[in-house]
Amino acid sequence: MTPGAGGVQASGDVAMSPDTALPSLHAPPSWRCIDFISDLHLHESHPRTFEAFQRFLRGTRADAVFILGDLFEAWVGDDMRHQPFEAACTAELAAAGARLDLHLMVGNRDFLLGAEMARACNASLLSDPTVLQAFDQRHVLSHGDAWCLDDTAYQAFRAQSRSDAWQARFLAQPLPARLAAAKAMREASESQKHGMRQEDWADLAPQAVADALVAAAAAVLVHGHTHRPASEPFARPGAQRHVLSDWDLDHAPYRAQVMRLSASGYHRLSIDEALAAPTGQA
Repeated sequence: MTPGAGGVQASGDVAMSPDTALPSLHAPPSWRCIDFISDLHLHESHPRTFEAFQRFLRGTRADAVFILGDLFEAWVGDDMRHQPFEAACTAELAAAGARLDLHLMVGNRDFLLGAEMARACNASLLSDPTVLQAFDQRHVLSHGDAWCLDDTAYQAFRAQSRSDAWQARFLAQPLPARLAAAKAMREASESQKHGMRQEDWADLAPQAVADALVAAAAAVLVHGHTHRPASEPFARPGAQRHVLSDWDLDHAPYRAQVMRLSASGYHRLSIDEALAAPTGQA
């Protein structure tokens, strides 16, 4: 397992639960609250978003932070962590990982983030999905993109790009070539989204989510990816999903939220609220 807080093994035990085929993380009793964030899309062209992330990491009172994908706008291999902006991000993550339990899950933009980067950040790398056992409840954690089944073009690319062969070919290229390819893909994605309303973006397929929740013996899903923050019933009777906010403090409308879980349940907080709230409270 990759390192956890302080560069040692994470205090939560990761194992295959007997009642589910999904990897499972058991929160230790010492955790009083857990923060979930995703879709920060960190990039050197978004300095205010990075400053907010820096302030959050340095000030959160949570015992554990889970970043559920798309922390970076693009990630073309773990050698990217030596680039000036990414090195600054890595330093902030490493400092946070030395004092709390830090967990990273890849998303559709940073799916090449791997074990070397996780070690550099004093973090644990999570499978997608992962079941979190915390506060007497089971929670399915995911970035969410794998369940956006109506986006067939993306699903075809996802299947190809997650293969060992594709990744080996891509990572064999020099870093400048990979950065150029990522820039081209980013521009193509932005062009494709131009003129589309956010509410028209593909959402998670309810039946696929329902099947995963049943397999995990869970009734709660936490995910990002869709950029449509909400807490609502979803997929099956009695199930609830919490969709995480994307972060953007460089373009209006400004947005950045933290989803905090404690014994009192889930609470959606602004960064200022997250930093001001006493540990274990919203």
